[in-house]
Amino acid sequence: MSISLKVNGRMHSLDLDPDTPLLYALSDDLALNGPKFGCGLGQCGACTVLIKGQAVRSCVTTLKAVSGADVTTLEGLGTPEKPHPIQQAFITEQAAQCGFCLNGVILTAKAYLDRNPKATDAQIQQAMSAVLCRCFTSSRMVRAIQRYAKEAK
Repeated sequence: MSISLKVNGRMHSLDLDPDTPLLYALSDDLALNGPKFGCGLGQCGACTVLIKGQAVRSCVTTLKAVSGADVTTLEGLGTPEKPHPIQQAFITEQAAQCGFCLNGVILTAKAYLDRNPKATDAQIQQAMSAVLCRCFTSSRMVRAIQRYAKEAK
């Protein structure tokens, strides 16, 4: 079945089973590296994408659920030459180590702060608690998110 998706501003027509997880289409068919397969259960956040400004776990979201939707991945925020302000904040704060969770952290933070631009540090930490990171750069990540929040105001 043909599924239409707009990913990072470009339309794609994919001939896939409608029950295929969005993550598989993004990584396997569109060769995007931002969303990662982590747990496969929607619990770790590595597969996060933005749909209508909301952070969505692509490993548990089927293609039929997002047919025709506008999907944004980490690659769709900015470019290496001109990173999005939240990406630049992570670069400035050196807030990445292994990078596996970075996709989920950045997209979750962006979605949350776009909806809650006056969020407190405690609210930001609560919002980010659903994205799992194992490499202990969380303090730098929080600084990067706070930097983005301040600059966005």
